Amino acid sequence: MNLALRDVRYRFGRFILTALGLGLLLATVMTMGGVYQGLVLEALSIVRASGADLWVVQKNTNGPFAESSRIPDDLYRVIGAVPGVREASPVAFQALQFRAGGRLFRVQLIGYRLGALGGPPAVVAGRPIVQSRYEMVIGRDAGLPVGTSVPIGRLLFRIVGLTEGIVSSAGDPVAFVSLQDAQEIQFSKANEAVHNDRARLEADIRSAPGLAAVRPEALAPLVQNTHLANAILVRLDPGADAPAVQAHIERWNYYRALTAAQQETVLARNVVERGRQQIFLMRAILLTVSTVIIALIIYTMTLEKTRDIATLKVLGTPDRTIAALILQEAVALGVIGFAVGALLIGRTSQYFPRRTVILAFDQYVLLTIVLVICVLASLVGIGKALRVDLTTALGGGA
Repeated sequence: MNLALRDVRYRFGRFILTALGLGLLLATVMTMGGVYQGLVLEALSIVRASGADLWVVQKNTNGPFAESSRIPDDLYRVIGAVPGVREASPVAFQALQFRAGGRLFRVQLIGYRLGALGGPPAVVAGRPIVQSRYEMVIGRDAGLPVGTSVPIGRLLFRIVGLTEGIVSSAGDPVAFVSLQDAQEIQFSKANEAVHNDRARLEADIRSAPGLAAVRPEALAPLVQNTHLANAILVRLDPGADAPAVQAHIERWNYYRALTAAQQETVLARNVVERGRQQIFLMRAILLTVSTVIIALIIYTMTLEKTRDIATLKVLGTPDRTIAALILQEAVALGVIGFAVGALLIGRTSQYFPRRTVILAFDQYVLLTIVLVICVLASLVGIGKALRVDLTTALGGGA
């Protein structure tokens, strides 16, 4: 006869309601873990979708996602001549907002050379960009259909295709345009700003000895230079020594070269680290609360059957059997609660505004933690049960 099973049947309604409440709490813990995994996956999606082995960025910087990086866009020709480099191409990144159809959209804009590295890995609707100006491929999650006109600054783009699975570290959709369009958006100044900068340079030149002969038209490249990129994406030859190529670029070309793994590390540590720490702390707090709740529930259930436990002792039931009764109830409570939480998050995770990734490994780890919590929580009830006075079976005090 299994005493735990008989006791659960006797108090079935209360036991199931308790397990459901615990399941909701554990579903919150699972959600936080899934949100963190989603943050990491989203942050790394741009790096992984690029297909680059190396990222060449401004010296002494960590790349365009962690800080500002500006390099000449024609540097890709120099990098392409490095032994071991199969392909190199400049890209430009910029977070911006625009209005379309009366709505405000925030996107991560990526400019790339058509047919080269940095473009969308796949177009799920419409077609890729084929014209060098004024065409855009945008993430499907932006909710803009093919054919929509999108004004950005002084330019008007037409959405020709949709992609999916790529977002910025902030969860914003990604929009792809040609490198020339992205450079004009990011680096081109307004006419008034160009006029002011040119006037300031002319004044500085007039006041500097020996520079009075400089013609005003020679100032234009100094005032406005749009031939810039934020990084050069590099794909290596099969079998090429990535560290050797990386060292060559840094030693002889005076730029910083990051491997794809290093760029992912920069993103994971610098961009989502604070979020990871906060989510970890909240998960720890919720698991602590779960431990306390399970301990209180088991202790309360033990108090309710104090006379039953005393009767079992009078009948000669060993202490290990009584301890197993309480331990089995605690473990059953945790397992049912975990199952309820897993079922709930499995049915609702796709409706969250940010990507929520539930990994099997994380679930196994959480299940192990829940079982350990249940065992520890049961010790409170077991201690109380083993101290029950035999006279309680005869109607004495608890």
